[in-house]
Amino acid sequence: MKKIVLTGGGSAGHVTPNLALIPHLKAEGFEVFYIGSFTGIEKQLLEDAGIPYYGISTGKLRRYFDAKNFTDPFRVIKGYFDAKRIMKQIKPDIVFSKGGFVSVPVVRAAHSLHIPCIIHESDMTPGLANKLCIPVAKKVCCNFPETLRGIPAEKAMHIGCPIREDLLCGDKEIGRSLCGFNMDKPVMMVIGGSLGASSVNKSVREALPKLLENYQIIHICGKEKVDNLLLTTEGYKQFEYVTDDLKHLFALADIVVSRAGANAICELVAMKKPNLLIPLSLASSRGDQILNAKSFESQGLSMVLDEDDLIESILVDKINELYKNRQTYIDRMNASNAGNAVEKLVELIKELS
Repeated sequence: MKKIVLTGGGSAGHVTPNLALIPHLKAEGFEVFYIGSFTGIEKQLLEDAGIPYYGISTGKLRRYFDAKNFTDPFRVIKGYFDAKRIMKQIKPDIVFSKGGFVSVPVVRAAHSLHIPCIIHESDMTPGLANKLCIPVAKKVCCNFPETLRGIPAEKAMHIGCPIREDLLCGDKEIGRSLCGFNMDKPVMMVIGGSLGASSVNKSVREALPKLLENYQIIHICGKEKVDNLLLTTEGYKQFEYVTDDLKHLFALADIVVSRAGANAICELVAMKKPNLLIPLSLASSRGDQILNAKSFESQGLSMVLDEDDLIESILVDKINELYKNRQTYIDRMNASNAGNAVEKLVELIKELS
């Protein structure tokens, strides 16, 4: 039985593609292990999936000044030796990395042990962690064809994004029961990623009186971001974070308001959900979500609202416009070539392991 170590963390976007791969890797006879941080979201998600999990010391890689920039490099170095020790114990045949700051010591340690590494970049431009891993990777897979320009040609592969197949198997009636909704109004979902989106949460809640005139609302708002004052509001159901039941909530949703992480958008397109994307602004990100959103908007698969324009009246108008034109977006998604990268990745893993 061959062994594979998966890594990636910091947000759900660095974990969910790994979760999509796991059942297929097991079906091919791989024994699957995961190396992540001690406290990140990846720990809970992988332990819930029953995968052997190993935590290592991690330090965030920042492009801006922070006092932790002086101490985190030492945590990364410790993480490198942690990962090296763990892989000497596991003896994996290959490592697959989905990025995030936890992946750097893992990929670098694997390279030092002559273990082949495959990394995947979902966004249009590689994040800092993946940039540090590209020089030692055997293959660098990407979601956008535009990304190929920034990767050495002999390593680059455009394959799309791995999608969790269970998301396509939701039951809308189970979703309706989970929310206590009726059939009188359409359902919109608001999802801000695993960490939530404070600005989106605030704007949606300010617009609730107008939105609830026409929609029932599922709001996945992030850890500790539930508004207790709104718990009894009819037609408005809040969740901090959803795992197993997410597929049922998506099945119930007629339209979705979302951040613009590449994995999230690809899942929305795969589920044929008309979507309004609100990418993180340049003030709080490196701009990758803006590029992702513009790419999908240019393909006619998404509507986009810049965070700088996120005010109640514009948000309500955009949501109403999206719902009115929802079938046009569904038709475009049905006609798109966006595919699931799982099979391609599994074949590549088998080839290099």
